Amino acid sequence: MGADIKTLKDWRYLVDIEGIAWAIFDREGESANALGRRPLEELGAIIETVEADAKAGKVSGLILMSGKERSFIVGADIAEFDQLDTEAKVIEGIKPVNAMLDRLERLPVPVVAAIHGVCVGGGFELILACHYRIATRDSSTRVGFPEVKLGIFPGFNGTARSIRQAGPLSAMQNMLTGSMIRSNVARALGYIDQLVGSPQELRWAARKAVQQKRKAKPAGFTTSVMGKWPVRGFVANKIRTETTRKVREDHYPAPFRLIDLFERHGGNLDALKEAETRAFAPLMVSDTSRNLRRVFRLSELLKGQAPKGGTWKAQRVHVIGAGTMGADIAGWCIASGMEVTLQDLNPEQIKKGIDAQAKTLARKFRTKPERDAAKARLIADPKGEFVGRADVVIEAIIEKLEVKQALFKELEAKLKPGAVMATNTSSIMIEDIARGLADPGRLIGIHFFNPVAQMPLVEIVRGSGSRDEEIKKGATFVTQIDKFPLVARSVPGFLVNRVLAPYLTGAFQRLEKGEEKEKIDQAARTFGMPMGPIELADAVGLDVCLHVGKILKQGGEGSKLEDMVKAGRLGKKSGEGFYKWVDGRAQKTEKAYDPADLKKLGRELIEPLLIECERCRDEKVVESADLVDAGVIFGTGFAPFRGGPLHFRASEGGTAAKPAQRAAAE
Repeated sequence: MGADIKTLKDWRYLVDIEGIAWAIFDREGESANALGRRPLEELGAIIETVEADAKAGKVSGLILMSGKERSFIVGADIAEFDQLDTEAKVIEGIKPVNAMLDRLERLPVPVVAAIHGVCVGGGFELILACHYRIATRDSSTRVGFPEVKLGIFPGFNGTARSIRQAGPLSAMQNMLTGSMIRSNVARALGYIDQLVGSPQELRWAARKAVQQKRKAKPAGFTTSVMGKWPVRGFVANKIRTETTRKVREDHYPAPFRLIDLFERHGGNLDALKEAETRAFAPLMVSDTSRNLRRVFRLSELLKGQAPKGGTWKAQRVHVIGAGTMGADIAGWCIASGMEVTLQDLNPEQIKKGIDAQAKTLARKFRTKPERDAAKARLIADPKGEFVGRADVVIEAIIEKLEVKQALFKELEAKLKPGAVMATNTSSIMIEDIARGLADPGRLIGIHFFNPVAQMPLVEIVRGSGSRDEEIKKGATFVTQIDKFPLVARSVPGFLVNRVLAPYLTGAFQRLEKGEEKEKIDQAARTFGMPMGPIELADAVGLDVCLHVGKILKQGGEGSKLEDMVKAGRLGKKSGEGFYKWVDGRAQKTEKAYDPADLKKLGRELIEPLLIECERCRDEKVVESADLVDAGVIFGTGFAPFRGGPLHFRASEGGTAAKPAQRAAAE
């Protein structure tokens, strides 16, 4: 590592009057700290300096902090990952970093990490090499290992150090799920040693920890015994079985390689460190990891659909329609900190919709006072008396053009200046709904997907007359509620429903011809879809599928689907569709089919979706091919490890469907 301590760009280094060295990570030109080549080289220079000065008696301790206000370290710099395109390059890049962290850990003076904000991935691995860790209790302070979401696992010896601090069970669970861990939970697990109330208290607490030469304690015997053989073998098998229920090894190998690593070396942390790099390298250069890194970049692209630095922000939302979709939109906005008024002609429906948000609020807020405060922000407004106070008004009523037109004509004069006027329509053209308004350019689509709490994408739909200003405000609102905005043109089905319709229609046609629904759904999951098309149709609602299909001219007349809708078998919401539903789950009978048949069928099922994605790209339904991929991944769950439908098509050796393929799909 060749950085000069006197010319640091990403770190600030100073020694105070008490002989305590302070290393402040403040990456130049970036809003957040990521561990790239230069920051790591500079950290190496700092460690080398502290090592020498400690031996000379000039330094009594080292404190690591962030110079960024909202985060500590957001992980390794993903932009640099693609440079490591061979296993040899990966190993060559990782070994000096691990040697540096070992050197940090061996420093003869106390090393304290003072953490506020997000500290994940490589940042988490860095603080685990420190002697003592202090964090704020702030809800924004989280630690975690998100690497599995990128098709890898911790590569800076985080596997060994996390097991040392939290024990095998907790550490493995945290690495396998990639979830963010609140600071108070991290302290209970053993990752964090001390909590303080605010960022302002960190410096004093860290100085005191250095002066008192505090050191973290490793996991106790009863926790760490799980890493000893033969218990370790039993634990590894149990974890492997649980992981198999969630993901397929051929789709996502990283969790399984991590379990193998733990099973073989979890009883010797030095051996685990050494083996970690060898197991990490092939994952890093795999197609799965490359594609998942692409998905991460696509998520950043979606965030970029909202303008940066704008002054308009939403605080109050008014939702019209307290059915499942409207109530869930209201609930999610409440969970995101907004005040929401919920309107419906039926007061009982409003109460039912509000009560249904208990699960969302319970997941979002851990304490009863937090949940009570959230509930107080969700206000029943049957007559729409508060519509004039709202920054965003979202209509989520029946999918009938004339009903929506009448509603917006009535609403238009009641909205305050600057408020967003939006429809959650899933299929009706925005310009059609806006026809007859005094200011039709004000209306936009803000189209959520069901279930609202789980689906990360929201389409911002631009009608032929919608103003750019309104689209930008819509995208800003969506990012405020922690969703990904995708700006799409107002065409039948917009993007997501348009590409889903031929996919679902193809599956329905196979059903009509006698193909078993279980085989169809298993084949789709074999390809990598989160659920099969038949189960998906049940979950969305067969009436919705039929309605959208007719609008998109995807059939439905005289079909089994139409018969089921007429009979009231609407899927999950009615308790029965193609499947019976109990406690929100489809009752499926898993049958054994030939794996080769499932693979072939899965690829055939997805073909109509791929063709429609190409059409959407060519017709500029969204701005770019990358946005098509982003929308379909985050709006349908399209197999993330494949990198997106258009990317997958290109990886097969072609960028466009052949005419014969198009004709067959039609």
